[in-house]
Amino acid sequence: MRNAVAAAVVLLVTAAFLPFREFLTPTEVALTLLLVVLFASTLFGSTSGLVASVAAIACFNFFFLPPFHTFNISGPENWIAFGTFVITALISGQLSGYARRRAEESEARQREIERLYEELRAAFEQVSEAEALRKSEKLKSALLDAVTHDLRTPLTSIKASVTTLIEDFKDNVLDEESQQEFLEIIDEETDRLNEFIEGMVGIAKVEANAMSLNKRSASAEEIVANAVERAKRVTAGHIVEASVQPDLPNVYADAASIAEVLFTLIDNAAKYSNAGTPIKVSAANSEGHVELTVQDQGRGIEPAMRGRVFEKFFRSEDQDIHRTGSGLGLGLAIARGIVESQGGSISIEDGDAGFVTKFIVRLPVLS
Repeated sequence: MRNAVAAAVVLLVTAAFLPFREFLTPTEVALTLLLVVLFASTLFGSTSGLVASVAAIACFNFFFLPPFHTFNISGPENWIAFGTFVITALISGQLSGYARRRAEESEARQREIERLYEELRAAFEQVSEAEALRKSEKLKSALLDAVTHDLRTPLTSIKASVTTLIEDFKDNVLDEESQQEFLEIIDEETDRLNEFIEGMVGIAKVEANAMSLNKRSASAEEIVANAVERAKRVTAGHIVEASVQPDLPNVYADAASIAEVLFTLIDNAAKYSNAGTPIKVSAANSEGHVELTVQDQGRGIEPAMRGRVFEKFFRSEDQDIHRTGSGLGLGLAIARGIVESQGGSISIEDGDAGFVTKFIVRLPVLS
């Protein structure tokens, strides 16, 4: 039905223009038919846009390019006009249809999020009303944040950059440096989306006790070295001091996941302390445990808040402090889950001489 309507509109426009054919140029007719194709694609989808494109191409050739009432074309200028119209009609119709599909998919995802939220709210109502209200509000806030900022912001940047590059492919107005900048934006925003998804998957695994751990005898020196090496890019503007106490006993842990925890702490230290300040990473023996510590000279965390920063979705009053790369305050919650799943603990204390904040990871030694 939609395809028939799209074709019918093309025919109606053609019939309306025929009595004035001698007063119209092929360009004026072509632009009007292109508008019909765009409207058909936007309202009914790419298939209807394709039908409208084919109908418009046929009508344009048959009725408005000499010789009239035949599909033959005379003169190179008419061939150029016809070829340009064909390419433009097909491409614009498909692009409009694609934009409509993307909008429908976005609306479908939003409806799915709303449906899930309603299901969760219904489940919460089966337990105490006060607890259900607290959890639903927290989930609502997290979902709204994810949709309105942590997902939409990078997607908007990616879409804008891609659209600009596509338009430049036709107009060729951007220089090489500008093209590189748009590609770098796409790369950075894609990384942000990936970090967000990894954070959500990570916290889900922690809560479901589904962490895949390869616990073995591991040296603290190996863990510290791996974390510091991985953090080289994020600590490029800082002075990293790494020290490992000699003759430390090995720990019984999954070295890769503990190194990931240490990387998260180093990454936080780099984000929330001024450039050029030192970050100290160390490992030492402490009463049957090995302590891995990360210290920085940032703004610090008040004692009353030191336990809460490990809570899922925690936000301090200053929205820029102690937020992880996932954008929802998941990094430290995941770190605590990883450490505690291996018999360890994680805490925050005042820093040693010259440092403000000290994160401490305690791991049991190999017995």
